Amino acid sequence: MKKRLLIGIFSLILCVAPAFGQGCAMCYSSASAASKDGLRAINKAVLVLLGPTVGFMVVGFVFAFRYSKKRDKDKDQDG
Repeated sequence: MKKRLLIGIFSLILCVAPAFGQGCAMCYSSASAASKDGLRAINKAVLVLLGPTVGFMVVGFVFAFRYSKKRDKDKDQDG
């Protein structure tokens, strides 16, 4: 049991490690050296990339919520 727990924790740490590379110094320095128009473009790009992701998540939650309501209603009618 302890061995499985240690293997699970170790594999989780290995999976999370690449996420720390997102704050690289080169990206930070190039973004901070950009002009005001460049910063505005970076901010718009982040919002454009964030929009579809949030949209897909919202649609998924709506479908899950509707399915759970329908499932509960069917279960009440059967029982």
